[in-house]
Order: sequence, then structure tokens, then C-alpha cells
Amino acid sequence: MNNNTTIVLGVTGSIAAYKAADLCSRLTRDGFDVNVLMTESAGKLVGEQTFFTLSRNPVISSLWNLSEWQPGHIALAERAALLVVAPCTANFIGKYAHGIADDALTTYALSHPGPVILAPAMNPVMWQNSAVQDNVELLKKRGTLFVGPGEGNVACGTSGVGRMAEVEEIIAAITAAIQ
Repeated sequence: MNNNTTIVLGVTGSIAAYKAADLCSRLTRDGFDVNVLMTESAGKLVGEQTFFTLSRNPVISSLWNLSEWQPGHIALAERAALLVVAPCTANFIGKYAHGIADDALTTYALSHPGPVILAPAMNPVMWQNSAVQDNVELLKKRGTLFVGPGEGNVACGTSGVGRMAEVEEIIAAITAAIQ
């Protein structure tokens, strides 16, 4: 997979955010230029410095702390080949499906012209909720790609479908999407 394609990695506020650090590390090691956008909730679970160190790029977590004149999400949208949101919460899925842009990640997602891969991670009951499933179907009709979720134990102590896909599965989806 060794190339210099720019990938935006969106990290949302699921406990699976720690797996996003592994994904970021592997993609960087494979030669991708990884740029991370985090939600405020994600920052409560995994720190920006982790992704800054792993990606070697500044992390965007706010629309209001920009270092350049051009909004970071717009400049990034012009050069990124792919947006991957992993983990992807029900909150992000709902906002993205309905065009709500109220933070750096959702604003970027709506300005991203290329392929989008979502790797859902949530409680199995949340995943099965009809509102979430309706939003997933709407996004699929628009061409959004999904990886997972998988079945297994989740952080709240229950088991079922809702666990974030394994990093290898997400990398395989990324490889397929950019070829």
C-alpha cells in the first residue's frame, strides 16, 4: 500500500477511539499522509498529542483554532483522497446524514468531495435503533461506504453487533476505495 495519498481520519467519541491510534500509526507507516480531525468527545478519550505524534501532522479539533488564513477543513478537502471516520458514533452518522455541521469533523465531512468510509462503534441496542439504521441506509444510498460494525463484546459489558471493525478490515476497505 506504500503511497503518499492524503487520508483524513475522523475520530469520534466512542471508547473505540483508542483503536484509531493504531489505525493512524499503521496508515502513516504505510506511507499515507494522515490528517486527523477529532470531535470534542473523542478528545476526552484519546489526546490530540497522540495523533499528532503518530501522524506527524497537526490535529484539527476546533473550527476556531486555525493556524492558517484558509479554514483547515477546506484546504484539507482540496487534497484529501479519502475520509475515514473510525470510530464512528451514532451521533456522527445522524449529523452527517442530515447535513449538520456543528464541529470541525462534521463541517469537514460536508466539504469532502471524495469517498467516505465509516466504521461504526456503539452499543448494540443503539446500532439496532431504527433512527440509526435509517440514517445508515440514507448514507449508503448516497455512496458512503461502511466497514462493520462487528459482533462481540463492547465496552458497556454487553455483546452483539456494534463493535468497531478490526483495524485490518478498515485498512482493506481504504485500500479498495483508493485503487
